[in-house]
Amino acid sequence: MRAAAVQLTATDDAEQAQATAERLIREAAARGADLVVLPEKWPALGRPETLQAAAEPLDGPRGQWAAALAAELGVDLVAGSVSERQAGSERLSNTSVHYGRDGATRAVYRKLHLFDVDVDGRRYRESDAEDAGTEMVVSELGEGIGLGLSICYDLRFPELYRALSAAGARVLCVPAAFTLATTRDHWELLLRARAVENQCFVVAANQIGEHADGARSGGRSMIVDPWGVVLAQASDGEGLCVADLDLDRQDEVRATLPALRHGRPDVYATAVRRGGLPAGAA
Repeated sequence: MRAAAVQLTATDDAEQAQATAERLIREAAARGADLVVLPEKWPALGRPETLQAAAEPLDGPRGQWAAALAAELGVDLVAGSVSERQAGSERLSNTSVHYGRDGATRAVYRKLHLFDVDVDGRRYRESDAEDAGTEMVVSELGEGIGLGLSICYDLRFPELYRALSAAGARVLCVPAAFTLATTRDHWELLLRARAVENQCFVVAANQIGEHADGARSGGRSMIVDPWGVVLAQASDGEGLCVADLDLDRQDEVRATLPALRHGRPDVYATAVRRGGLPAGAA
């Protein structure tokens, strides 16, 4: 199985972003990719008005385009994430859709963790315009392989990825718009940690460059194997990276270092004892 992570620069021109996305998706398919992942908010990224202008319901023109392209090329397409317009509301959802190789919608995931932070001298408040999702989602690729869905800031919450792997995910996808500063210092570290912890492949598609509001994303889209090895990384600028996902190697890692089987969720679910001797100790 072969995967591709697409890297592009979204601004306030959704038509241009879609043209770039289609060109890179077609290139990925021509290079043999079975799974293609776009970045977070790939159609448009910037000010709240930019997101509102680009927002659509999932069955709108952009969703129809993605479904048709997946079917034409015969690829599993995780269309990064988009600003989803909810019926009867001005509030948006940051939503990722997995389209199967027949163009059918296989799964819909809405970002659980909203990016309300101050970083590198900038304030980000996704919750001002967006609602957080309420469900974890594992989809299924054409080969019957479990695909765990997540978006950007989710990457900082390892408990989400452990739940996805426990539910059968063997591949984790991370469409993102990681800031320039956090890409530099945290991106690769977190991706490799999530891969090693869960003995999963991680396909991470990041935005790169300057967006409509002046914010910058750091790129370095990459594909990581269950041992934490970076199999492929995109170069600076718009483009993609492609790598083969060796599922037999994943089986070997999980069999010889069975950390997933050695977990103690029965203990983790109990209260943490603070100091002192355990009950019954002399």
